[in-house]
Amino acid sequence: MPLRNGDVGSSVLQIAPHDKALDHKSALDFLQNEYKHQDGLNVETLLDSRTNGGLTYNDFLVLPGYIGFPASEVALETPVTKRITLKTPLLSSPMDTVTEHSMAIHMALLGGLGVIHHNCSAEDQAEMVRKVKRFENGFILDPVVLSPNTTVSEAKQLKEKWGFGGFPVTENGTLRSKLIGMITTRDIQFHPTPADPVTSVMSTDLVTAPSGTTLVEANAVLSKSKKGKLPIVDASHNLISLLSRSDLMKNLHYPLASKLPHSKQLICAAAIGTRPEDKDRLQILADAGLDIVVLDSSQGNSIFQIEMIKYIKEKYPGLDVIGGNVVTVAQAANLIAAGVDGLRIGMGSGSACITQEVMAVGRPQAASVFHVSSFAARFGVPCIADGGIQNVGHIVKGLSLGASTVMMGGLLAGTTESPGNYFVSREGQLVKSYRGMGSIDAMEDKKAGSSVKGVVKSDAGKARYFSEGDRLLVAQGVSGSVLDRGSVTKFVPYLLAGLQHSLQDIGMKSLSALREGVRNGDVRFELRTVSAQAEGNVHGLHSFDKKLYS
Repeated sequence: MPLRNGDVGSSVLQIAPHDKALDHKSALDFLQNEYKHQDGLNVETLLDSRTNGGLTYNDFLVLPGYIGFPASEVALETPVTKRITLKTPLLSSPMDTVTEHSMAIHMALLGGLGVIHHNCSAEDQAEMVRKVKRFENGFILDPVVLSPNTTVSEAKQLKEKWGFGGFPVTENGTLRSKLIGMITTRDIQFHPTPADPVTSVMSTDLVTAPSGTTLVEANAVLSKSKKGKLPIVDASHNLISLLSRSDLMKNLHYPLASKLPHSKQLICAAAIGTRPEDKDRLQILADAGLDIVVLDSSQGNSIFQIEMIKYIKEKYPGLDVIGGNVVTVAQAANLIAAGVDGLRIGMGSGSACITQEVMAVGRPQAASVFHVSSFAARFGVPCIADGGIQNVGHIVKGLSLGASTVMMGGLLAGTTESPGNYFVSREGQLVKSYRGMGSIDAMEDKKAGSSVKGVVKSDAGKARYFSEGDRLLVAQGVSGSVLDRGSVTKFVPYLLAGLQHSLQDIGMKSLSALREGVRNGDVRFELRTVSAQAEGNVHGLHSFDKKLYS
């Protein structure tokens, strides 16, 4: 007889060799009672080097969990040091083609942190720190104050130097002197006589608030007024502090900004080396308002770094210190014992780094992050997964292995906020220069000179790789270029949104929950073969356009 669609014979074909299919309502009980082994591997089994060798991010996947919440509810708050917590886990690397003041400002505004490089003079680095600290404030406790004798030309020069044009004018040109007026960009922009004193063009119709006004109250006054600045004065009308309308707008546009709770200034980090002259550099940076110092070395387990950590903790107890780089528990133990507030993990895993190839020293990044961060967690020391980050997935994997934050170099080097200029490559693509700090170009750079008496001229490239006295430089990095990625104000939110969706897939509502799930074995992993890696990427297409976000 002819078969019709949907015909069923007298016996139903079974998909499994059992006499009778179980009741579907018992599936969860059956899973719990009959399946003794969970899917995948726990993190200890995955990262057992004796069994699986040294793994990096591409060698494994995180298995999905249960989704019971929207991605927007995933919390990304995480510590970067023992005392400082960020709203997002992203850091930019202290490389001279990645982080100067513009990158540091925007990374902080977006909830992360930018570490200013030290391949420049101490004065230039301190100037970048000051620009970060002055960019956004609550009450500005040390505003730039003009005297009645300041000329319009000098006011314009100050605007060029600091990036803003609103200055209070007091009788003595100092804080805690009687306020007599305010200068704005509009007052001086088209004034025809540069030699005129600012008193001839300043505004005297001022809106002020009394000393003791809270930040909430001051913001309310400022939002109702049409003024750009709100001076805070005492009973004698002496200037005490200042509040800026632009800062109020930044609070609205950047709710995740990394700020100090008391001053509302952006958190600023900068790198230094571990040589004696770096103590002088650190003093200059501390005077500029530095919050976190990162000791920048390719191999952090050295007597130089240990002594520097102890020196900083003794002389600057309010300054947080991040040590590194390390890839083994033994390296980490020495720095933790010396008193570090955070650790950088990674050696030879960066996109422009060739340390593993040339020196035959280092460790695959996944193995490094897991073993070091597991050890450091016992002492309450947060860890940064530094290097090897090529995409959102790598960020997720670094965090799932125990890192509190991830540090990116090449991934951010092509953004608008990174140092340098764009140029068109031979292939007609818009690119930016990018180089490892161990490259010959970086080690021969002469920008790190200093005019401070007693400070020896050196550069970050040689110091980071202990090459200052070498007659022949051995490169541990390369120079190249990276494709344009647009502004970090669009690229970083894409990374964060991807991270939130990934944690949603894993079934974890926060980074702390992710770390706890990995520790107790609820979050599972799977090794990837070479074929699995090929399958997990784009394949089988004649051509494609890989647009990551819109």
